[in-house]
Amino acid sequence: MRASEHASPSVTAPGFLGPLIDAFVGHLQHQRRYSDNTCAAARRDLAAFAAYCTRGGVSALAQIDQHFVRAYIAARHRDGLQPASLQRHLSTLRGFFRHQVREQRIAANPAQTVRAPRARRRLPGVVAADALNAALDREPTDELGVRDRAIIELFYSCGLRLAELHGLDVADVENGRSETTITGKGRRQRIVMIGAPARAAVAAWLRLRPQYAAQGEPALFVSTRGQRLSRAAIGVRVRAWAQQAELGVRLHPHRLRHSFATHLLESSGDLRAVQEMLGHAHLSTTQIYTHLDWKRLSAVYDDAHPRARRRGR
Repeated sequence: MRASEHASPSVTAPGFLGPLIDAFVGHLQHQRRYSDNTCAAARRDLAAFAAYCTRGGVSALAQIDQHFVRAYIAARHRDGLQPASLQRHLSTLRGFFRHQVREQRIAANPAQTVRAPRARRRLPGVVAADALNAALDREPTDELGVRDRAIIELFYSCGLRLAELHGLDVADVENGRSETTITGKGRRQRIVMIGAPARAAVAAWLRLRPQYAAQGEPALFVSTRGQRLSRAAIGVRVRAWAQQAELGVRLHPHRLRHSFATHLLESSGDLRAVQEMLGHAHLSTTQIYTHLDWKRLSAVYDDAHPRARRRGR
């Protein structure tokens, strides 16, 4: 599978920081091998900071200290930015100034000790396995419905991120392949399994795809214009599929990924295996991302722990 060939449009940073931001983003892209999306997000965050510097009359790196960075974060908070976004901004700033320290442009990182408000970590809801399976078993009513069911099946069967599914090419899944290699965040590669229902759904779409795909288009999922289906369009199609299937929930790609992880963890209890399938670099991420059915955990505890067993059971 190839990485996305089309990065988000670049944002030009104002003032003296512009060339430094260009160099830093180039470092992320070419030395650190970050994805186009990550680089574009870093450029946007740093352009916003550069604009704040311009408004504040700052014209040199030496004028930026921890108090200035803290004031910037506070200003963005007043503008309505949520804690998770503020933390991302701070992470970008820390990386940017760390790079300036390495390049010996400044002596210390002014963003290092600044903290953003703590975000409440909220997990997306999980779609009940029985309801999702029943919806997927319904036959599509038209040809694009065949495509949309293949999209849902791959999200749920493989635990893919939106960007990962968006980048799939025909070559990644053709000939009934039961597994494929995915390049995820941080350019980390992992092998994902494609279940039998997902393989059947993809095969059904591949039979119809030549009617829609433009000549030479490698993308697995294409629009009616014949080009790779955009990420936004994939999200729209996922929501529309859920409505048509009368699933009764607002469905989106991340919710399908979370359902994949939760259902797998509930059935297997193997957190490390789920970590590998999700492509998480750290097990702690998987522990936060997934959650078990606490009734099931309670039943397991009652049945298994010698001090938990009730008399007469």
